[in-house]
Amino acid sequence: MITLTDRAAVEIRRIISEQKLGDQTALRVGVKGGGCSGFSYTLGFDDAIGEVDQVSEIDGIRVVCDPKSFLYLNGTQIDFEDNLMGRGFKFGNPNAAKSCGCGESFSV
Repeated sequence: MITLTDRAAVEIRRIISEQKLGDQTALRVGVKGGGCSGFSYTLGFDDAIGEVDQVSEIDGIRVVCDPKSFLYLNGTQIDFEDNLMGRGFKFGNPNAAKSCGCGESFSV
């Protein structure tokens, strides 16, 4: 399962509200090849949920992940940080053997 911290949930709700996205909007989490470590994380909003997508609901937010990405992301916690060093979502992925310095890519 992919989880969200309270800070991440608050930020996701803020973005959904600010962009006036519909009630059916889900947070789509995934991976794609690339980045300095092999795989890059992807985040976006999606209204379409496939039959084979992994779906969970966390604090009223639907989190959706395709099956291939879920193999790499199961157990991942998504956090949101806003500090002097930067602002953005951070991934705590127990499946990552190593991550790059920016935290946006990983290898297994």
